[in-house]
Amino acid sequence: MNLYLDASALVKRYVAEAGSAQVGQIIAQANVVGTALISRAEASAALGKAVRIGVLTPQQAAAALQVFRAEWGSLVRIQLTESVIARADDLAWSRGLRGYDAVHLAAALFWQDALAEPVTVATFDRQLWQAAGADGLIPWPDHLG
Repeated sequence: MNLYLDASALVKRYVAEAGSAQVGQIIAQANVVGTALISRAEASAALGKAVRIGVLTPQQAAAALQVFRAEWGSLVRIQLTESVIARADDLAWSRGLRGYDAVHLAAALFWQDALAEPVTVATFDRQLWQAAGADGLIPWPDHLG
């Protein structure tokens, strides 16, 4: 399985919260795991926010960030070219997505086109999950409740 992680799924690998165990399981099942380059900044921002709202201590967040940065190189990092961003522009408008969600969808679609194989998109964002399925990707988890 080719697994694409948006930031909402990627962060669950580093912060214990609802869905974290399932994300770990699907990553273990994947042949290859990818994400858009923007996920690097999004994950760091999410860890910083977790400290600000009291979900993590600064030490816990720093440790999670260190592990994330160490593992970053093992991910397929989808480049955000002009054509990917142009596709995101169209998707943001046609699917009513927020900017970065449209970028994730465009990056996953680009990767699926390049691989000529199905891509599973792991996300915990309902709009992105629905759009992924509507645009020919395999949304994960099976049901987003």
